Amino acid sequence: MTLLEIHKLYKTFDTAKGKVHALHDINFQCKKGEFITIIGPSGCGKSTLLKAIAGLDSTYKGNIYLDGSEVKAPSIDKGFIFQEPRLFPWMTVEKNIAADLPINKVEIKKEVERLIQLIRLDGFGTSYPKELSGGMAQRVAIARALLRNPKVLLLDEPFGALDAFTRSHMQEVLLEIWQENRTTMLFVTHDIDEAIYLANKVIIMSAKPGSISDIITVDLPFPRKRSSSSFQEIRHIILNKFEKVDELELINSAGI
Repeated sequence: MTLLEIHKLYKTFDTAKGKVHALHDINFQCKKGEFITIIGPSGCGKSTLLKAIAGLDSTYKGNIYLDGSEVKAPSIDKGFIFQEPRLFPWMTVEKNIAADLPINKVEIKKEVERLIQLIRLDGFGTSYPKELSGGMAQRVAIARALLRNPKVLLLDEPFGALDAFTRSHMQEVLLEIWQENRTTMLFVTHDIDEAIYLANKVIIMSAKPGSISDIITVDLPFPRKRSSSSFQEIRHIILNKFEKVDELELINSAGI
């Protein structure tokens, strides 16, 4: 079942140097329960695309449909995770997860407790953000989004600021969350290994203008081993695609 559909999406920014074509003819579909990663060079429009899907930016041409309805504005149907956790420093972990929802309601309290277990933060419910590591705080942000039961969770390089060990751990936690909840996820990253490790599909974007150059299906069972020959084969395919993207961008920048 198709949950998300992007149809002929174009986005242009007006700058002092003229118009910048951030997104050009973006078309793809996402099925319910899929985990899709989006990779590409800096400036190719990955974050711009995610913000349009979230309804945070409506100044584009084209159409975005979520579960059959056109996206016009932000809503609880679309969870968004930024690069930084953006927690309320004066609230505990459990209150940050609940945020504007009444934590004293039995059903809310139970779901918050379930999510705290799911994100592996048992015993930290009454802790404050200053007492958490970066990875722990990001887990709280993910739990807060999941409490609203979104149809799609959009993640904009959520692990980019983490060290390698914490990043690897967070990938495992996110996969556990996805496998248990089956929330549809779109995940922006610069890391090819991360993109392959997490996703059912990898969308490769190119810049100048930002467009989709390829979509690679990752048909590998979980848990995945980065050292396996099948993983490395997909990695090699994607690297070759990137080389072609780089060549094309050099040609475009030279005006050939």
